[in-house]
Formats: sequence, C-alpha cells, structure tokens
Amino acid sequence: MNASENTPPVLIIGIGNMYRCDDAMGILVARKLKEPESDRLTVIEQSGEGTALMEAWKGFDNVLIIDAVSSGASLGSVHRMNASKESIPSKYFSCSSHNFGVGEAIELARALNQLPEHLQLYGIEGKNFEPGEVLSSGTESVIELVAEEISQFVSSLT
Repeated sequence: MNASENTPPVLIIGIGNMYRCDDAMGILVARKLKEPESDRLTVIEQSGEGTALMEAWKGFDNVLIIDAVSSGASLGSVHRMNASKESIPSKYFSCSSHNFGVGEAIELARALNQLPEHLQLYGIEGKNFEPGEVLSSGTESVIELVAEEISQFVSSLT
C-alpha cells in the first residue's frame, strides 16, 4: 500500500486477549496488517478497555476495529458495522472481560460527539473464550480473509 500525501491516515485497532482462545482473533488480524513502511497506516493492539480505545482513535478520521464477538451466530461469521452511523448491539461483546468495553466506548463517544468520522467495526464470531491459546477450528482461515478484505479496503483509500 503506497498512500499519497492527500490520503487521510488510517488507524487499525486489533482488540483481544492472546490468552483467551478465540478472543485473540482481532489481534491476529491486526498483526497481519502491520506495514512498517506506510506512514498513513497505524496498527495497534488493545485489550478492548473503553477509555483506552477512545484515547487511541483521537486525531484519526478513519478507524477500523477488529474484535472477536459472541452474538450467537455461526463460528467464524463476520459482522461488518459502520459504527459511525449505526448503534452497536451490546450482545456482540458479551464475551468481553471489561465492564466498559468496545460497544460502550463507541456509544459514549457517539453521545459526546467524539466518534471518528469513519469508524468501521469487524466482529468475528468466536466460540471459545476460556483461558488458553488455541483457536477454534476454522477460524484461522477467517482471520486471513478479514485481513485481506481490510487490506483491500485500506488500499482503496489511497
């Protein structure tokens, strides 16, 4: 991805916990997207704590968040939400260990008029959020697909 001078910077936030099985998916996608030579793309990893998220996206107009979710859909389903325009169902983040997490941060930022202009959320349906480091079967291919989709999206901005 070679971004032009006029391309607005993009922040990618991979959320999760590497020691809670499927909860690692957001971080694993983010790691696939790291591109050191791009000064227009910033990729960070976060635990999903709400105030840290709100602080991280300050100054960015284009933000993509990737996180594992638990909505009851099939394992590996990908939920794409334009969080700048639509409310995020709280049920998606029932697997979170935070009382003030992704969904709450987005809705508070919306109420305070502090959302990035473009905030896209990719929620990857997980199954196992117990302690451990093994992903559920089949999720590795979904991680690859989501990383490729996001890479193409970011390239389209340049």
